[in-house]
This record gives sequence, structure tokens and C-alpha cells, in this order.
Amino acid sequence: MDRSSLLQLIQEQQLDPENTGFIGADTFAGLVHSHELPLDPAKLDMLVALAQSNERGQVCYQELVDLISSKRSSSFKRAIANGQRALPRDGLLDEPGLGVYKRFVRYVAYEILPCEVDRRWYFYRHRSCPPPVFMASVTLAQIIVFLCYGARLNKWVLQTYHPEYMKSPLVYHPGHRARAWRFLTYMFMHVGLEQLGFNALLQLMIGVPLEMVHGLLRISLLYLAGVLAGSLTVSITDMRAPVVGGSGGVYALCSAHLANVVMNWAGMRCPYKLLRMVLALVCMSSEVGRAVWLRFSPPLPASGPQPSFMAHLAGAVVGVSMGLTILRSYEERLQDQCGWWVVLLAYGTFLLFAVFWNIFAYDLLGTHVPPPP
Repeated sequence: MDRSSLLQLIQEQQLDPENTGFIGADTFAGLVHSHELPLDPAKLDMLVALAQSNERGQVCYQELVDLISSKRSSSFKRAIANGQRALPRDGLLDEPGLGVYKRFVRYVAYEILPCEVDRRWYFYRHRSCPPPVFMASVTLAQIIVFLCYGARLNKWVLQTYHPEYMKSPLVYHPGHRARAWRFLTYMFMHVGLEQLGFNALLQLMIGVPLEMVHGLLRISLLYLAGVLAGSLTVSITDMRAPVVGGSGGVYALCSAHLANVVMNWAGMRCPYKLLRMVLALVCMSSEVGRAVWLRFSPPLPASGPQPSFMAHLAGAVVGVSMGLTILRSYEERLQDQCGWWVVLLAYGTFLLFAVFWNIFAYDLLGTHVPPPP
């Protein structure tokens, strides 16, 4: 049902004859059943919740239109939160007779979303098309690039120590700062099989569910913002070092998800969440520690500085700031939130500063940059 047909039906049935802007929830629910209108069960539940948030058991006309149109504003979410305690249906865990794919969708809902209303909303609205293609495509491209360079160099671990590796047009090197694409394309290159395996695993285990829930646009924006922030941060804080690997984007996704879980700890229903949180933090810290070790204590002779670890930290900062704002705004318009514009302003200011830094600071500070291969 679209907005125009809903408006026409309400006018024909005179559900709001006095033009008060409110409609009785029971009256509308009866209209839905009598006309056999295709309305998701989750939306009927939310209609009841909206009515329960109102003292007279009525629903604001605009909120009803937003509900039917699958739009949710901040005021809509607050109204749902006020009335959700008495929702009539059981949780998704009690849904019987689900197929394999729908059980996976239910698993994703409980992994990502902290509120039962949001979980039910996602479960009933989810469609398998389009699939989460961004994270899968990025991971596949990284694997293909790694296999190509591994076969070409005949080296699968610590590839950065091979003299031909840094000649790749994808690697970020401070001597090639003018080639702007390298600030993003370095995410396709990896130190070795161990870094690629770690990043690919997290991208599939965390990135794909996040993309299924929040959509391609938001998750790709978060991932690429972490990647770009990673290389720019290295160019400011570790000016002689190159960068490889998608860790900036991976840490943006993981940090945003972990921060969202912590802030909504009581509402999250993912099993063994404390143990999994500890394991995730240990693994992420170990990867950072390994990157620090390779940067300052290389195990093999190298012709120049090894890749920096600052991209990991920059990605984590992006995740806690921009990423948390995105994940806490499920099915809400980001442009309607003041916090989103504050985050964008901060990120834009950082980008502008980094651009000027890369143009002028290297010469002004007299930084000796290793010659690019």
C-alpha cells in the first residue's frame, strides 16, 4: 500500500471526520482486516504500540503514514519506545516453522539490533534482494589481489619485505602522495596471509550482517571513511611509513559494532556476548600489537620503513564516532539528526587539514621521505 492509496482510503472511510490529525488505532486495525489490506504483522504491532503511547489510544496521522511508507523519524521511534512494553506478539525467538534463510535473518537481527521492535521490523521487512554485495565484493577483490601478488612474488607471508611489492600502484607510499587514489586502494594490499585472513574474517562475520541491516550505502560509507582516515592519519603521524591492508575500514566496522553493543548491553540478545566481546578486543589488540612490532622491529632486512599501524587506530576512532551514529539510527534519516552533522563537520575538518598537511607540511618540516620504489 502506498501513501496516496492510504490517504484516499482514510478519506473515503472518514476515519478523521473532525480533522484532528489523529486516528483511532482500533478503527484503523478493523479497516485493515475488513479490506484485507496487505500490512506486515510487525507494522500492526507497532500500530498498537503507537496507540499505547497516546493517552486516548489514537495514532497521529503522519506517524501512520510514515509507518505504512516504511519511514521512521526520531519522534516515531520515541512513540514506539513509550508503548512497546505491552506489544502483543512474542519475540522472534518464538517464531515457529522458519526456513534456513529466515533463521539466518533472525540471527542477524539479534546480532545487530538492540530493540525487539527493531528486530521484528527488520525481520518482516527484509528482502534477499539486493544481497549484501559491498562487503562480499571488497573481500573477494582483496583475496584476488593477494593471490595474484603471492603467485607473482612467490611469497605468501610478509610480502612487504619483497623489493617488488612496494612497486604496486595500489600501495600508499609517502613518496607517491600526489597519486590520490592510493589513499584508498591500499586497502586491497596486505602484508601477508595472516593479515588478509584476519580482515576477511571480520568483514564477513561483522560487515555482512551490518550491511544486511543498515544497507549498502551506510556501511560502504563507514568502511571507506575508515580506510581514508587510516591513510591520512598515517601521512600526518607517521610521515615516512607506507600503508597496506584494509584494517582502517575493518576497525571502523568492528569498533562501531562493539560500541553499539556496549551502549545497548541490556537490550542485546546475542548469545555469549561478554565472552565474544572479550575475544574480539583481544584479537583486535593483538593485531595492533603485531603491526607495531612489524613497524619498529622488522624480523627481516627491509629496504625502507614497514607499513604503519596508525590506520588501525584511525579506523577505530571513525567507528566510535561516525559508525556509532549510523548504527544507532536504524531506519531513521541521518540528515534529520544534529549529531550526524556534527560528525560530518568533524570528519570534513579532518580531511581538509590532512589535505593541506600533505601539500605543505612535508616541505616545511623538512621530512626525509624514503624514495619510492
